[in-house]
Amino acid sequence: MKMKHIANLLFEVRILKDIVRSGYAFLGSGKESIAEHSFMTAFICFAMARIDPDINSEKLVTMALVHDIAEARTGDFNYVEKKYSTIDEACAISHLIKHLSFGNDIKNLIDEFNSGETKEAKLVNDADQISFILELKKMDDTGAKGPEKWLPIVLKRLKTDTGRRIAQSIMETRWDEWWMNDYSE
Repeated sequence: MKMKHIANLLFEVRILKDIVRSGYAFLGSGKESIAEHSFMTAFICFAMARIDPDINSEKLVTMALVHDIAEARTGDFNYVEKKYSTIDEACAISHLIKHLSFGNDIKNLIDEFNSGETKEAKLVNDADQISFILELKKMDDTGAKGPEKWLPIVLKRLKTDTGRRIAQSIMETRWDEWWMNDYSE
């Protein structure tokens, strides 16, 4: 494998730092890049793997890292945009991986995530939603309008007990509570 292909992959994934997630337009506040979202989703998966030791932690975190990688080519389409546009994620992934010896690893993880059948896929789906719940909760705690409508909808998307327990704890915790723990001057 040529290092040039690795460099191209890294530049392509790097563009996710510049692509803003489109769903925040509906909220009227907030902003997040796809890369920021993917990092948070992967970190949530890291924590989930520590909660459930029977989980394949490498698979969980890796699946989270690549779950939105096609958006480097397709952009981020929210649910309204998807009603009027066709996104060929499979084509985008096939082009992204065609020069990579480990390309099928990426494709298989994305296929597994999209099928949503394995325990890991369900946990990554929940981590994907929990990442959004964290953003919505912070906005709600700081007085933004809109999150109160979306939080119940996103909470209903959770598929695992682990995801629901984490989300419940988030909902019971102020976004800045960690900052004030053990505060002293």
